[in-house]
Amino acid sequence: MIAAPAPVVLTPYSAEQLPGLPADGLELHTFDGERTDGRPGPPPAELLARVELLVTPYLKTGTVLPLLDRMPRLRAVQTQTAGVDDIAPHVPVGVTLSNARGVHDASTAELALALTLAALRDLPAFVRGQDAEDWRAGFYPALADKNVLIVGYGSVGAAIEARLLPFEVTVERVARTARTGPSGPVHALADLPALLPRADVVILVVPLTEQTRGLVDAGFLAAMKDGALLVNVARGPVVRTEALVAELTTGRLRAALDVTDPEPLPAGHPLWHAPGVLITPHVGGSSSAFLPRAQRLVAEQLARFAKGEPLAHVVN
Repeated sequence: MIAAPAPVVLTPYSAEQLPGLPADGLELHTFDGERTDGRPGPPPAELLARVELLVTPYLKTGTVLPLLDRMPRLRAVQTQTAGVDDIAPHVPVGVTLSNARGVHDASTAELALALTLAALRDLPAFVRGQDAEDWRAGFYPALADKNVLIVGYGSVGAAIEARLLPFEVTVERVARTARTGPSGPVHALADLPALLPRADVVILVVPLTEQTRGLVDAGFLAAMKDGALLVNVARGPVVRTEALVAELTTGRLRAALDVTDPEPLPAGHPLWHAPGVLITPHVGGSSSAFLPRAQRLVAEQLARFAKGEPLAHVVN
């Protein structure tokens, strides 16, 4: 009896980079968005025609979008991002799409906490003061005793909460639907009007969907208390940029943003120099914590695929 050929996988990682990967059962080819099997250029047509599982290159999702309709045997796509808004519309019907749940939790949670602390204690002003040799002593807000509202209580939201709690804060949680979580009640998005007025810090970590696009509009911002801080580590279009700029210009609110709309933020955009804003260039998941977690996840998913088992973290 002739054995069935091993499934063909196109991945940014070689077998040596994937811990615990079965020694056989898969035919692996590497594509990192620029090179295929170590050679410059996209995968050849013959290879694309045989690919059954695609692992997207991190930060280079756009390189695979034109290739998807050239993979007639494609059965599954594994992203290296938690959000899939950039690739989901392009995945053919019937193809399983899985995200990288858990891979970015530590890195994104660290940045959310760093942005919150930096904005509250006004670290950007101290950096400018150092550049100007200006000793800017004073009295600044602490994170301690603040009421923090996490909007988007998935795995990243829970990781943010775990890092916040040692700072002596009160945490409230919001997700798409209400439930009881391990740390306490999780409110529904519909409860935001009642929750926003009492939050000192609002941290956004929701996925970008039709429900969350433009969620933070003029009404949302108006409901936030005077002096509150908005932290966005989700996606730029979750926030209506014009409405945020208007609020920041009045000085009533502050913001710390890892993501913006548009992105990258173009030169001359009013958000760059709005009062009370701290901006980082979408680096929430881009840290040394990414690679080992991503490689473990990809290895686990490929092992499941080789055994014919269902993939984890399916989002479609």
